[in-house]
Amino acid sequence: MEKEEKKKQNQVQNQKHENKHDKQHQQQHEQKNNEQEVNAALKAEVETLYLQKAALNDKLLRISADMQNMKRRFEEERSNLLMYDGEKFIKELLPIVDNFERALKLDNPNLTEELSKFLAGFKLIYGQLISILQAYGVQEIECIDKEFDPSTMEAVMVDTVEGKPMNTVIDCMQKGYMYKDKVLRVAMVKVNK
Repeated sequence: MEKEEKKKQNQVQNQKHENKHDKQHQQQHEQKNNEQEVNAALKAEVETLYLQKAALNDKLLRISADMQNMKRRFEEERSNLLMYDGEKFIKELLPIVDNFERALKLDNPNLTEELSKFLAGFKLIYGQLISILQAYGVQEIECIDKEFDPSTMEAVMVDTVEGKPMNTVIDCMQKGYMYKDKVLRVAMVKVNK
C-alpha cells in the first residue's frame, strides 16, 4: 500500500507539476498575445499621430503662406498710400489751376495798365502753383497733335480737319494730369475723324 500511496503521491505531484507547467505555458502564451495586441495598438496610434502631424504641418504651411501674403498686401497698400499721399488734395487744386488758366487767357495788349499788372501777379502765382505741383510729381498730359489714348483722354467732340491724321487730338477742352504714374484726371479732347 505504501507503494501505491507513493505512486499516487508521485502522480499528484506530476499532475501538479504538469498543471504548473501548463499554466506557465498558458501565461507565456497570453503574455505574448497581449504584447502583440499592445504592439498593434501602438503601431496604430503611431500611424494616427504621423497623420495628425502631417495635417498640422500642412495647416502650418498654409497659415504661414497666408501670413506672408497678408504682409505683402499690407506693404503694397502702405507703399501705395505713401506714394499717392496728397492725391485728394491735388485733385481739389486742379479746378483752381483751370480757373487761373482761364483768367490768363484774358491777357491781351489792349488791357489797362492796372489790369495788366493784376494779370502779371496772376501769372506769378500760377507759375508758382504749377512748379509746386510738378515738384510733387504732377505732370500735364500732353495731348495736342498726339494720337488719341483712351487711358489718358476722353473724346468729348469729334471734327474733321484736313491735313491732320485720323484719330489725332486737335484741341484740348480741359487739361488732364498724371500724378506720378497714375492718371489723376483725363484730358477732355476734340479728336480728328
